[in-house]
Amino acid sequence: MNIAVLTIQFSLPGCASLKEKRQRMGGLHERFGRTPAIAVCESGHLDRLESSEWSFVVLATSPQKVESICSEIEDKLQRTVDGRVLEVSRELL
Repeated sequence: MNIAVLTIQFSLPGCASLKEKRQRMGGLHERFGRTPAIAVCESGHLDRLESSEWSFVVLATSPQKVESICSEIEDKLQRTVDGRVLEVSRELL
């Protein structure tokens, strides 16, 4: 089994409340948590309004599949989150 941890930090300029922050992040649990190969959680910046950090644990049978899933997650987040990606890190376990 191949495992990667993908951590993405977002900037949410102008975010004025935790409710707005949740709306702008657009239900990442619902979108990615349904896939059996992905576990997702908000892993940092929980108390900050203008930033957010999310971690995704990806499991697959090959390193290429893990990389492919991580790339799909990054691409989808770039298109759907009402914010700016500041940093992306991948750790293969």
